[in-house]
This record gives sequence, C-alpha cells and structure tokens, in this order.
Amino acid sequence: MRVAVIGPSDASERELALASDVGRLLAEAGCIVYTGGLGGVMEAASRGARDAGGLTVGILPGPDASAANAFVAVPVATGMGEARNVVLIRSAEAVIAVGKGYGTLSEIGFALRLGKRLVLLESWEAIGASEALVAGSAEAAVKLALG
Repeated sequence: MRVAVIGPSDASERELALASDVGRLLAEAGCIVYTGGLGGVMEAASRGARDAGGLTVGILPGPDASAANAFVAVPVATGMGEARNVVLIRSAEAVIAVGKGYGTLSEIGFALRLGKRLVLLESWEAIGASEALVAGSAEAAVKLALG
C-alpha cells in the first residue's frame, strides 16, 4: 500500500518523533512511504521508514532530485512548486497528517476532495474531523490508515 505522510518542515520535536514512528510502522507493515521529500515531518517519516527497511518516495517541489532528504530512496523532481502537493496526494492510497502547517492544510484539502482515507495525528482536526479519522498515537494512525 502507498501511504503519504504529510506535515510541516518546521515541525516540533514531538511531531518529528511521531512522524518517525509512523514511517517505521508503515514500513514494518510493508507500505511504501510517500512524502514531500524535504525536511521536518517529511524527513522524519522517511528516516523511520528507511531504518525499518522500507521504500521511501519523495515528491519534490523543485526540479533537482538532489534536494531530497537523505532518507528518500526514490526522489521525484516535479519542478511544480507547491502544486506538487496534489501529485503527492494522488499518488497515495491513504494519507497520514502529522502536525500543522499551511502546506499540510492544502494537502489535507486535496485528500478530502479526492476521497482519500485521511488520518489526522495532532493535525488540523477542527478542519477535517467530520470526514477524516483522528488518531491519538502513531500506532493508531497507521492502523486507521491501513483500514
């Protein structure tokens, strides 16, 4: 299963720890972990997945694949800027949002619009709670994402 982990690049230590746990748990479940390929939550989720032997894909905003964080195995350089957010969400079967950021909010909007399974973990619960699943832990988020 392809699961996108989304969240801010300027994440808190707690958000980074949660994202790393989510990435690890997804990889242990045999999922391919998709992110935006840069820092913060994206890097933490990729690191967690790679540490667990999983495959990571980064959908990058810029034209240079070398901009991906060190834990992205497959960088996809879109050259699309923030429009890459919709590519990321369309590429995934489920989405886990960790933390808050305006880019994360746009990805949540795309996930809701496209009818993707969406799990919110310390994210924009007030925005998407009626159509999204809300988790209280990394374990719960992964379980909900996998259905």
